[in-house]
Amino acid sequence: MPRPTTKQDLIATANEQFYKLFNFIDSMSEEKQNATFLFEDRDRNLRDVLIHLYEWQQLLLNWIKANKAGINKHFLPEPYNFKTYPEFNIKLWEKHQNTLYKKSKEMLKKSHNKVMQLIDTFSNDELFTKKYFPWTGTTTLGSYCISVTSSHYDWAIKKIKKHIKNT
Repeated sequence: MPRPTTKQDLIATANEQFYKLFNFIDSMSEEKQNATFLFEDRDRNLRDVLIHLYEWQQLLLNWIKANKAGINKHFLPEPYNFKTYPEFNIKLWEKHQNTLYKKSKEMLKKSHNKVMQLIDTFSNDELFTKKYFPWTGTTTLGSYCISVTSSHYDWAIKKIKKHIKNT
């Protein structure tokens, strides 16, 4: 899957991977959907994977909203950075241990729609011109959007395929 370089490609690829993820999940038996992963320390089931996707999308939504409102906000909350984000992922996992699997599916579907609506409000230049926004640092806003959509969906699909292979 080539990395999107335009708004149109970003939207298409994100939606394709999202539908691929949910079609894959829906093709699984209920037993497999609710089974514990035998190979993972953090994401131990589908709920954990879906919540991980949801929470990273919430980061994106909140980060963009704050910075567009003139509030200087980093993508990752303090004290985390891109070197320590695995610790942050554990906090997200801990936060949702009582979230039901069915609820995690609903949360991700709503979150995906909100992210796609937000992406649609930006121009191609705003998404894919480096340093267009000072708060994106040396990268593009589109790169962040790709990371929390199509790239993350691809990660989830691979993890779920590994789960199926190991059960």
